[in-house]
Amino acid sequence: MSLHHTLLLDQGFQPVKLISWQRALCLSFLGKVEVVSSHSREVRTVSRVFPVPAVVRLLKHVRTGAQHVRFSRQNVYVRDGYRCQYCLIAFAPRELTMDHVVPRALGGRTTWANIVTACVHCNRRKGGRTPEQAGLRLQSSPCRPNWISPRTLQLGFDQVPEIWRDWLH
Repeated sequence: MSLHHTLLLDQGFQPVKLISWQRALCLSFLGKVEVVSSHSREVRTVSRVFPVPAVVRLLKHVRTGAQHVRFSRQNVYVRDGYRCQYCLIAFAPRELTMDHVVPRALGGRTTWANIVTACVHCNRRKGGRTPEQAGLRLQSSPCRPNWISPRTLQLGFDQVPEIWRDWLH
């Protein structure tokens, strides 16, 4: 999938979004971006060969609106680094759950400030209690993230193509 996408950076080398490699190639021809790095794959025309852009940088400043990070299971996992917020062990997404810090039975809501990533073992141990009642310590206070890199949202940082890692920290 990474060979079908190009990471678009702003003038200051900050990630903006993912675009198709075809769009990146067109923007390069139009002189709107510079190609920072390329995939190993090439595109051939009748007379030329072009490397498929992996990372491109905008040459002019483009105003962007405030980024709103949508609440979702995947985004919570990304925010918490795929780690259980009670035992701090990293897990694969299929081994994680979303835990209500204040349980729904006690009036807790499903919001950024009340949801954390938890492993199945810690979530079962906590049950319908608060962390304090269950004898667990929450490692960090949950909050709404300001920004999450675009590729990390879709794949998780451990699956990000190596060629993009320098830009998605």
